[in-house]
Amino acid sequence: MNFSSLSNAPSATKGPVQSGLSKRDAIDPARRFFLAAGCFCLACSFVTPVLANAPMLKSQAPGFYRVAVGDFEITALSDGSNMLPATKLLQGDPARIEEALKRNYLGDLIETSHNCFLVNTGGKLVLIDAGAGSLLGPSTGHLLSNLRASGYQPEQIDELYLTHLHADHVGGLMAEGQRAFPNAIVRVDKRDTDYWLSEANMRAAPAEAKRFFEAAIASITPYMRAGKLAIFDGNTDLVPGVRAQTAYGHTPGHTMYVVESRGEKIVLWGDVVHVAALQFKDPSVTIQYDTDASEAEYVHELAFADAAENGYIVGGAHISFPGLGRVRRDAENAYTYVPLDYSQG
Repeated sequence: MNFSSLSNAPSATKGPVQSGLSKRDAIDPARRFFLAAGCFCLACSFVTPVLANAPMLKSQAPGFYRVAVGDFEITALSDGSNMLPATKLLQGDPARIEEALKRNYLGDLIETSHNCFLVNTGGKLVLIDAGAGSLLGPSTGHLLSNLRASGYQPEQIDELYLTHLHADHVGGLMAEGQRAFPNAIVRVDKRDTDYWLSEANMRAAPAEAKRFFEAAIASITPYMRAGKLAIFDGNTDLVPGVRAQTAYGHTPGHTMYVVESRGEKIVLWGDVVHVAALQFKDPSVTIQYDTDASEAEYVHELAFADAAENGYIVGGAHISFPGLGRVRRDAENAYTYVPLDYSQG
């Protein structure tokens, strides 16, 4: 607006008074505008910014994320996270491991996700892994709350497939002394039940390893007694569109689950990867928790190569939540993990 044009506008009558207005009312419109604005700003200066003292909430949104695979819906569910002492547990060239951690802005301790995956086939609700429950402290054990937040109840789970019987995958089978998934059939590879449910193996294990056996026995036994444990052996079709695929090495019966619908595919890896920043570039890096490190390394190579060649989605139990992405083979014949872009659905 050109305020000078207002002050120079011709008067309808001569003299200081027009249509009964006083001299005070006849003040220049531009001056009236700025006087009013100044008064408003002065008033604003006395308002206290009360929002500046709002407390920090220090919590995240509920941990679930959905993706469609053909006619199926996959929901990634967070069981939480905890700190992994990477330099202590990872097996490989220490200098290369340290350099890779620094390159990815990581230190000796890495916050590691614990992810489970719910497969809704339209006819069945299948949960892959049960999280840690109360076995690893308060930073994990959030599967049930996130399952409910995602719109499902534990009683609705028809089938529960375990990638293996480590504590962070079976602890959530029990809640407050009861089966957390009372209507679910729990399925697991025979090699893992033979190994981890054996009291003879537990007695022969080093003292620091006995807790793995104790966790497996305490978590699986109530389902066994209820007639809810079903053991399979190797590559097995389970429900239409979902099959077990052997990935032995991390544990004797470690298993991946392949989900396919209408030509689309996702492979739920379990513990093929623990530290994505290292192991995709160097599949030879293993972890102390591997029962057979050489076999685990072979599974890394096989899983990465197949995913890169065929371009399907993979889901990792310990890849940063939601743990969903694809694998790309780089020019130097190394692999890169490519997380899925966020989608509103």
